[in-house]
Amino acid sequence: MGKVIAVCKSSAKGTQKTNVGEAAFLEDYGIEGDAHAGKWHRQVSLLSHDRIEAFRKKGAEVADGAFGENLVVEGIDFKTLPVGTRFQCNEVVLELTQIGKECHQGCEIFQKMGDCIMPREGVFAKVIKGGVIRTGDMLEIM
Repeated sequence: MGKVIAVCKSSAKGTQKTNVGEAAFLEDYGIEGDAHAGKWHRQVSLLSHDRIEAFRKKGAEVADGAFGENLVVEGIDFKTLPVGTRFQCNEVVLELTQIGKECHQGCEIFQKMGDCIMPREGVFAKVIKGGVIRTGDMLEIM
């Protein structure tokens, strides 16, 4: 089980997301008002808080959402889970659809640090059942 540290969204693709504290997750669409929402397999992105903290220890000054992640969760190492894994937080059910992604070599974090954790640590999910997730909520592997 993991604890939701941040719930982030942005209105434009290719930009860092901002922690908004809570968001509505819409079935088979994503987060209401987030640029990456839509009828595809990468509706929601998740990143382990522990991995972000390890990157910060290397000198990276990154806020929650800086990697473009929607959910920052403490206590779950997402990249070790298989595609198809389902998570539940409150009434929301998410299904893991992709592990990692191709890096935008021009991203601000990569340019500054020479590295970015999202391509190998980040995962993506579809919203199977909608609802609201807030900072502090518990996310469990089903």
